[in-house]
Amino acid sequence: MRTVILISLISASLAAAATDYDRALDLYKHTEYQASLKVLQQLNKKDAAALALTGQNYFMLGDAKHATDFFQKAVAADPNNSVYYHWLGRAYGRRAETSNPFSALGHASKTHQSFEKAVELDPKNSEAVNDLFEYYLQAPSFAGGGLDKATQIAERIAERDPAEGNYARARIAEKRKEYPSAEEHLRRAMQLAPRQVGRVIDLAKFLAKQGRFQESDETFVAAEKLAPNAPKLMYARAATYIQAGRNLDTARVLLEKYLAASLTPEDPPRSEARKLLDRVSGG
Repeated sequence: MRTVILISLISASLAAAATDYDRALDLYKHTEYQASLKVLQQLNKKDAAALALTGQNYFMLGDAKHATDFFQKAVAADPNNSVYYHWLGRAYGRRAETSNPFSALGHASKTHQSFEKAVELDPKNSEAVNDLFEYYLQAPSFAGGGLDKATQIAERIAERDPAEGNYARARIAEKRKEYPSAEEHLRRAMQLAPRQVGRVIDLAKFLAKQGRFQESDETFVAAEKLAPNAPKLMYARAATYIQAGRNLDTARVLLEKYLAASLTPEDPPRSEARKLLDRVSGG
């Protein structure tokens, strides 16, 4: 009888923990990061998934230090999980962006190592592959970056996803200042994935950077027709206007709509939108 009671208590405890985790995950998916953290903090014992979710919440709240700590615990608990290593790399990357030059190089090295480990564990982890590509593209050679490495990754991406592969090739061409080639690849990516609004946004942003504002605006209009009121389109259009110092009133309206929209973790954080809104409002 005591054994039966003990098993029942353990089962009830595990069920409660699973329910709490699911609730925390749902809150995270609705960008309620503080609320998700509060639920997770009530767990008596955190498994690798709960540790990783805690890290994701801290990351989304802009606390890269705490995020790193929890992702390190997650990979220690589950060292074969590609997703956890990818998130660890993202957290170190954020710290590299915000650290002083002496600390930044160390964080960048750990970013590089974590992304490579994530891809090694799961070559089909497309998000990790894409982030490793961006690291190779942006980082100097002494930090493990380089266009040759980025080109090799771009070819791997193209084999898996031709549209994304063309986007990667466009990024390389733009880095080399081969702008006609970059535009050609962006337009090819749009042709290969005609229902993906992100491909249209990529071209609109590129055209704006080239000072071709009328074409950029027309492309944003096409994106709006494809995905009306898509939050990421509002944000991208506003950010592009602010970067060019034009259409600032429209940018302000777009950012206000963005902040009022229902977002997901895939959208830029509200904190970044507020920073842009402060810039355009003179705050």
